[in-house]
Amino acid sequence: MGTISRRTLLKRGALLAGGLSFGAGMLDKVQASPVIVKPGDSPILYQEAWTEKTIALNAPAPLKARLFANENPFGPSDKAKKAIMEALPTSYQYPFRSMPDLTKKIADFEGIKEENILMASGSSPLLMAAALYYSKPGGNIITGDPSYEDLPTKATRMGEKWVKVPLTADYKLDLVAMEKAIDENTGLVYVCNPNNPTATVVDTAQLKAFVERVSKRVPVFVDEAYIDYLPDPQGTTLIPMANSMPNIIVARTFSKLYGFAGLRLGYVVTQPDIIKKLSLYTEASMSITATTLQAAIATYQDREYLDAALKKTVTSKEFLYEVLKKEGYTYIPSSANFVLFPIKMEGKQFTEEMMKRGVGVRFWKFNNQEWCRISIGRMDEMEAFATAFKEIS
Repeated sequence: MGTISRRTLLKRGALLAGGLSFGAGMLDKVQASPVIVKPGDSPILYQEAWTEKTIALNAPAPLKARLFANENPFGPSDKAKKAIMEALPTSYQYPFRSMPDLTKKIADFEGIKEENILMASGSSPLLMAAALYYSKPGGNIITGDPSYEDLPTKATRMGEKWVKVPLTADYKLDLVAMEKAIDENTGLVYVCNPNNPTATVVDTAQLKAFVERVSKRVPVFVDEAYIDYLPDPQGTTLIPMANSMPNIIVARTFSKLYGFAGLRLGYVVTQPDIIKKLSLYTEASMSITATTLQAAIATYQDREYLDAALKKTVTSKEFLYEVLKKEGYTYIPSSANFVLFPIKMEGKQFTEEMMKRGVGVRFWKFNNQEWCRISIGRMDEMEAFATAFKEIS
């Protein structure tokens, strides 16, 4: 077997030979019933809200408002579309030469080393890779509660326990409590900032101090999927730390503000030794399409487009805030392209009633409260939401 460990072979088997375990249908079931372990508790199963995929497959077509998947309805940009069309004639070729061009663009903008970047077809394969590598039977992964569930649900399929740490009173990640939850069995700490589904962001200085301390004990995975919606992404990101310090992984995606959710492109920034480990479970050079790469190269840091999309997002969000207030509802102030607000009926019933009116949203239940998470859409979609919401609120 050479230098390949039994653990590596087992995980490869789980990913390849046991493909059904991580197939689309199974992942939906996993996300619907994740294993939750809090300090001192034993594993329990619970029924979570429908996944975005489940909603999409069961939704009537066409929807008046697709507001359940945190997508950017204003993208991709015209430059991206043009680049895709120009890439089509040679798309029969493997795009090996295009990937270094995009890697260099990212490295130059962020001021980091190209060797510290690992790309994939969206951030999901990278979350999967981290789940596979850092999971072990009897180990645990620490996250906020609620937070994005992709990585931890996959980790539970590898025997990892999921330690969920409740959010603070203002619905932010409780970094102090998360640090206290670390023990000798912790394999990874997952931080989603801004957090999904609450759209809250933690103080940057506190997060940097937390990551610097914790990464000396266990690896920290920081998911910055929504960071482009913040006023100062460059001042908030932990990419410089991941570029210079061990045990820190920072994930980015083009799926949100860039409008690439269907084009699929993401990357992580971390040290080369971690990239080698994650690369055992993902293959960038054969998973990203030629059209997607050219679209990304053409639009990376296209401030004219990104600023325009951000401005329209803010306009739609402010409209939503006013609708909620007029109907007597509160909401959690959002630092992303979605808003979470408490509802006055059972979550599944609420989403079904909205779906009957052509509006797709998601629901959550935590803190003994039912919640709706609504993605920020175009103004016509927000108006469709307002009409349907007023009928059932």
